[in-house]
Parts: sequence; structure tokens; C-alpha cells
Amino acid sequence: MKNITAYEKARYYIERNTEEDFRTQKRKQNPGPVITVSRETGIGAGVICQKLTEYFNSRAIELYDDWTYFDKSLIERVMQDYNMPDHFKKTLSDEKPSNMDAWLSEILGISPSRLSLLYKTSNTIKRLADFGNVIFVGRGANIITAKYENAFHIRLVAPINYRIETSMDLYQLDKRTAAEFVKHEDEARKLYVLKYFHKNIEDPLLYHIIINTYLLSFDEIAVMIGQSVVKRFQRYFRSRFATAAEN
Repeated sequence: MKNITAYEKARYYIERNTEEDFRTQKRKQNPGPVITVSRETGIGAGVICQKLTEYFNSRAIELYDDWTYFDKSLIERVMQDYNMPDHFKKTLSDEKPSNMDAWLSEILGISPSRLSLLYKTSNTIKRLADFGNVIFVGRGANIITAKYENAFHIRLVAPINYRIETSMDLYQLDKRTAAEFVKHEDEARKLYVLKYFHKNIEDPLLYHIIINTYLLSFDEIAVMIGQSVVKRFQRYFRSRFATAAEN
């Protein structure tokens, strides 16, 4: 069987949800849940998100079994993909920075090009969130979707030594390089959220759940998050799974 890449799954998700038919009209009126994942570097978020999509899809009701996750690289590829459906591309160009925003960007030390990219990224996340059944990794998605009633926000943390060792395994790095990588990425993510959203990424009040991944396996983390989401958004999952999540 051919392995389907994360990008191919993302394209299929977008194409399926931009078709003009009864199913997509229903989804627009009643989008599924939106999950955001903020994480420290070296957590293995990609593995967890893949397990989460499988968890949700195996329990979803009809028309809501297309769970997909988008990380930074996938969001960027979506924004650059000229072969995306015209309807979807049009929605991405609907919102642009105002002149006042451009003026403020100069005051805050943010270049117009970076402000434009921020708007495009935020707009892409919001348009994908309009479909529901989506998991966002990073990019301040929890702040962008903070007012979405169907959103659920997660923060993944772990001790630094564990994250260095995980990075060594994930990226085939020596210990010194992995340590520098973890430190640099952690600081970059903190700065991104502080500079563009004026929030502290470590603020616990930004999240529904904070999980120490050092103490749990990937499978246990996926089940913990999955059960919480199924219980909170029961109408999108088959009744026997929603009932089990309550027990």
C-alpha cells in the first residue's frame, strides 16, 4: 500500500472541504473541533498529532472523519501551493493588513513583509479552522483561535535533557548540536509569540491542558488528549466512544 504523506493528506483535506456540495455546506454551518498544540522543542509533536488524527478518525461520526494536522512546514506549503482550489486561494487573500497596521508595524519594529506573512499565516489558520477537524502545531494558533468556541488548546512540555535526547534521535544530531538546537528553537518560539501576539507562550492560562510528555508514552498522550476532546465535543463522535470518554 502506498504511504500517503502528511502534505497529501493536507491537500485532500482542503480539496474535500472546498467542494460545493451538501457535505461541505453542512460542515461550514457546523464545523468540527479545532485542536491547537503548543510545544517545547524535542517533544515529538508530529508523532503525537499523527496518533491523534488516527484516534479521532476511528471514532468520528459520518462526514467528520477527515481529521488532519498542520505544522509550520505544512502551513507554509499550503500558502505557496498555486494548485490549491481557487475558492480556497481566494479566501486567503480576503484579509490584508490595513495602513494603520503597516504604520504600527514600523513602530514595533516589524517589517511590512513580515507583517504581511503574519496576516497570511493567521488567515490560513482561520480558514482551515472554519472547516474544523483540524490540529494546528505552533504558529500561535491557540491565540489566533482563542475566541473559537470549538477550539481546544494543548501545551506539551518536558525536561530539557529528555528533549535533547529526543532531538538527537529524531534529527540524528550529536548531543552538543542537539542542545544548541533545542535552546535556539525554544527561544525562537517564545520570541515569535511575544513579538507578534504579545503573549507569553508559557502562560498556563492560554491552554486547556498542559502535559509533561516525559512521564507518558506517545500513545498515552494521544489517548489522554483524545478522550478529553471526545468528551468535550461529544456530538462529533460516535455515541459509544463519547459515553466511554465520560467513564
